[in-house]
Amino acid sequence: MSYLIGLSFDMAASPALRLKDLPREVYHHAQPFGWGIAWYPSGDQAAVVIKDPTTLENSAMTALLKDWKRFRSSVFLAHIRGAAKRRTQQDTHPFSQSYARRTWLMAHNGDLAGDFRERLSIGDDPDFEPIGRTDSEHAFCWLLGHISRSGARTLDEVGWERLYGWLRQINDLGTANLLLTDGLNLVAYRDQEGASSLHWTRLKPPHTHQTFENEALTFDLDDPMDQNLTLTLFSTRPLSDSDWQPLEPGQMVVARRGALRWSSHPIPSAPNVPSPDCVPGAPSDDPTATDDDAPTPTDGDDAPTALDHDRHRVDPPRALKPRFLQITHETSYRYAEAIEESTHLLRLRPVHDMGQQLVEFDLDIEPVGTRSDFEDVFGNWISRLDVEAPYDAMSIRSRAVVRLQVPTHLTHSFSNYHDSIPLVWMPWHRDMMHPYLLPPELPVSQLRELSDYAMSFVERQDHDLIETLLDINSTIYADYAYVPGSTSLETTPYEVYVNRRGVCQDFANLFICLARLLNIPARYRVGYIYTGANYENTIQSEASHAWAELYLPLTGWRGFDPTNGCLAGQDHVRVAGGRNYRDATPTSGTIYRGGAGESLQVHVRVEDVTDQYDDEP
Repeated sequence: MSYLIGLSFDMAASPALRLKDLPREVYHHAQPFGWGIAWYPSGDQAAVVIKDPTTLENSAMTALLKDWKRFRSSVFLAHIRGAAKRRTQQDTHPFSQSYARRTWLMAHNGDLAGDFRERLSIGDDPDFEPIGRTDSEHAFCWLLGHISRSGARTLDEVGWERLYGWLRQINDLGTANLLLTDGLNLVAYRDQEGASSLHWTRLKPPHTHQTFENEALTFDLDDPMDQNLTLTLFSTRPLSDSDWQPLEPGQMVVARRGALRWSSHPIPSAPNVPSPDCVPGAPSDDPTATDDDAPTPTDGDDAPTALDHDRHRVDPPRALKPRFLQITHETSYRYAEAIEESTHLLRLRPVHDMGQQLVEFDLDIEPVGTRSDFEDVFGNWISRLDVEAPYDAMSIRSRAVVRLQVPTHLTHSFSNYHDSIPLVWMPWHRDMMHPYLLPPELPVSQLRELSDYAMSFVERQDHDLIETLLDINSTIYADYAYVPGSTSLETTPYEVYVNRRGVCQDFANLFICLARLLNIPARYRVGYIYTGANYENTIQSEASHAWAELYLPLTGWRGFDPTNGCLAGQDHVRVAGGRNYRDATPTSGTIYRGGAGESLQVHVRVEDVTDQYDDEP
């Protein structure tokens, strides 16, 4: 039996792959001959292909694999124990052809009918001509001829439905399990009659184990540089006990940079395919007080067939008409030792602008002190409270009613606007945005890895600005677990990236860090989210919420909520913003004397009161 192996990483990786020897008593049975492995070094468009058509035992070629770790690529393709009738280099998989200034690769497990040359005619003067005699290489050349004549220069430019139709034509001539790649996309197709098998899985950090094996091979991700990578893996037989799913007969699945992009069949609970809108059960939390009972976001039962651009629909499904929300925010402090003197800064008054109008606002504080209101450099409305009389408890209660109306220029879909990364800013733009372009102060090695991670989204989305940002937003939602109490205010974006868990402030900080590393201005936003009766969290929002806002050319500041995998819209009430959570935290202060044994309780309630107000600002 021959084995197909395909690896698609989000960043360049060097998995240690080793072939297993067959036992001597079965070595001359069961197709022991031939193997080939191909990869694209350091993201190059040219592939390296090594083959040995004669043996799987120890040889100079198999010894080469022991130095595998010096080979780094985001795509790997292997074919082991091929069934070629002749032991020749030219008939050994995988096959390669050059087109559109890149190397294309294909490996095939199966047999086509004897008249395949006539039924898959490549003409008398073909653009792509097989070197060997195999049906597999001939079908590969036939397929590339169709791609070339279509004018496409990458697989995604072909169109997945059209490519799927061509693979079905090949499959109509016999059995066909195959892997195909242009160095960017990795396509897996399983025979329509279910001949042999083909499986897939998606592995994301933190990896529970690094070694994977079956009876034919073993590979591991034990390199320290690879332990934070995400991988989509295709294999004829499952390796180890990961969560493998079989491809259905006739199913085609496409992966790119570690993420699923398209499938001809629905995939239950497909990873990295979040809903584009805020989902029921999405948690909300306060940067200073999280709710341990908030529910964790989960994927839907069924994923859409198209897994890439369809998930980036950004217009809400409902009509965009004004919504009125009422927010009640209560904060209570108690102290075992009385406070004699303190100063407090309160950022509780919602924003009032063209997209959000403040209809009512009340702020009650006990004990009474000297209060003054002002606007800080970030545009936040701050109430300063100085208390000089002793107290052992403080109560802060704010009530606000806001009218939410998405500005006209933000209601349009991003689909008609295309800018690319890297963005170019004028010097005066950079001066104005400088505070929002600085990444956090982290070790250089950590910033470099986060930068590579950010660039993996850019390359997965062909440098398209909006698609890249929507991909980051939805991937954080899908791949990172919402775990209350797992982080603190000092948790860094790198720690969130490594551990793949956190709460809303952590996901916002990670998004902001990735955006700034891509030269996109980003700021931290604190406010509230309306979860509504259709959410699993029927108690509604119980604490403040945090998300990211990015400055986009010709659009302005736009909110992205990675905790929920959606854009900030009429469910989000903006209150305070800044470079980071310290600039926007709802309550902060300084205690000058006393105050030992502090306890804190926060309660937030967000209600839709549209029916109680006229539809006028």
